[in-house]
Amino acid sequence: MKQGAIWVRPFYYLVVFTVATISLYPVLLMILSSFKKSVDIYKNPLGLPTSFSLDTYRTLLSKIPFTTYFLNSLFVSIVSVVLIVVVCSLASFYIARFKFSWNHALFFIFLLGMMIPIKLGIVPLFILMRDLGLINSLWSLILMNTATGIPLSMLILTGFFKTMPYELEEAARIDGAGNLRVLWHVMLPLMRPALGTVVIINFIAAWNDFFFPLIFITEKMKRTIPVGMMSLFGEHSADWGSLFAGLTLASLPMILLFLIASKQFMEGLTAGAIK
Repeated sequence: MKQGAIWVRPFYYLVVFTVATISLYPVLLMILSSFKKSVDIYKNPLGLPTSFSLDTYRTLLSKIPFTTYFLNSLFVSIVSVVLIVVVCSLASFYIARFKFSWNHALFFIFLLGMMIPIKLGIVPLFILMRDLGLINSLWSLILMNTATGIPLSMLILTGFFKTMPYELEEAARIDGAGNLRVLWHVMLPLMRPALGTVVIINFIAAWNDFFFPLIFITEKMKRTIPVGMMSLFGEHSADWGSLFAGLTLASLPMILLFLIASKQFMEGLTAGAIK
């Protein structure tokens, strides 16, 4: 049996290497294309750049206010994630750790957000944002990202809270800890895998969101990266070199976030598999 496993192991490594290469090749192609001019991309889209130059990045920064778009996206994504984590941590702690007759109904109400396609209600949402004075405000995007991110986050955090042993909570209460102290000092430190999963999923969703910024933001200086980079597309052509340069810069925060929280993300996804 062991001898058979030794022969199978190189096949597993080959499969993993093939999948990793297929997954990383588009990222590598994007980075290499960011150093090419549009003409070179048309002539040899899959080839290496003839010379590594930062002209495409200079053109990008001169054509559009990319730094402003980058900061707008960063502000919207960070604030949205913070609000989601705070709201869902409190709500899921209440639903999972306290026994009331309405807990299941309350949890189901949160999950309804996953069943209703939010984009179908864009007209009343636009009217609501207009009446609140949030059109052309980044807070309209923050509220929408928070609202759309809460259902899945509640599902993840509530399930994780239910797996926590009650003995830890009871020991903290015996020492005089209240509900908030139990949550902050006992539960949340043990919830890092689930919190890492929630942070990564919602940050990527907020960072890549195109629909709501397109609807709620019309002022040029308040656009986020996905909408702001649309100006690189002309009526008959596109500046592909600058576009790939912008995509490369826009992907850096997500890559950095995943490298930092990848361990918690993987543990959070598999937390319910073995109890």
